[in-house]
Amino acid sequence: MDASRDTTDRFLPRFDAAGLVTAIVTDADSGALLMVAHMNADAIALTQETGQAHFWSRSRAALWRKGETSGNGLTVVEMRVDCDQDALLLRVKPAGPACHTGRRSCFYRRIECDGSLTFLDTDA
Repeated sequence: MDASRDTTDRFLPRFDAAGLVTAIVTDADSGALLMVAHMNADAIALTQETGQAHFWSRSRAALWRKGETSGNGLTVVEMRVDCDQDALLLRVKPAGPACHTGRRSCFYRRIECDGSLTFLDTDA
């Protein structure tokens, strides 16, 4: 582990082999977990420049701004980085549901011991 990343006051993201870092997105007001996505250097730069969350879609191999088609954008209140700078936390004000299914959060199902899924309250 690179101890200098733990103690520096410089943002030095540690990208994986694909050039990505994991981005955890939470509601700035409630603290609710909304989604997890990935960001490359361009997505980070655009997010910092515009105040709107941008991500890298691994499935489409493309940069995208959350809400560009749905209108449900994410205004970034604060961006944090973890100790070794390989994960980000975006605290946001959502303009609508964060999940592409129309739910508030992408985490709307609980995995049960038998492998089944239980749907949770979408407002949780």
